[in-house]
Amino acid sequence: MTTTRLEPGDAAPDFTLQTDQDEPLSLADLRGRKVVLYAYPAAMTPGCTKQACDFRDNLASLQAAGYEVVGISPDSPAKLAKFRERDAITFPLVSDPDRAVLRAYGAYGEKQNYGRTILGVIRSTFVIDEKGQIERAMYNVRATGHVAKLRKDLGLDG
Repeated sequence: MTTTRLEPGDAAPDFTLQTDQDEPLSLADLRGRKVVLYAYPAAMTPGCTKQACDFRDNLASLQAAGYEVVGISPDSPAKLAKFRERDAITFPLVSDPDRAVLRAYGAYGEKQNYGRTILGVIRSTFVIDEKGQIERAMYNVRATGHVAKLRKDLGLDG
């Protein structure tokens, strides 16, 4: 199963998904703002927790630069709510249980896990501009240190 990857300039696939607060969130609702959409395999696992806390700790500076942050995983809204509460996550987490949106972004497919090829969520980050176009598509990112790299790439560390 090959996964189509998004490239800068592509239209970001639109979606409406349930959040950790069990309310719908649509990419179209965020038009006019820049969005950092990041895909992660599973809430409350060590790597995903580190990454979410990194985004949480950098949220004020990202928002000051005009970026909204949204996390997406196959987890249920109820599990996402527990994750948000446990780790004081301060941005929306959306649930994609059938993985259709993750697939549309090229963030679900074959990946290497301890030397085996498995199907799963490919840890990825997408920067979407105000018009809904992909500005950056980063695949197979690391859970640790990724937000610092993203900030540098976006010119936020000066």
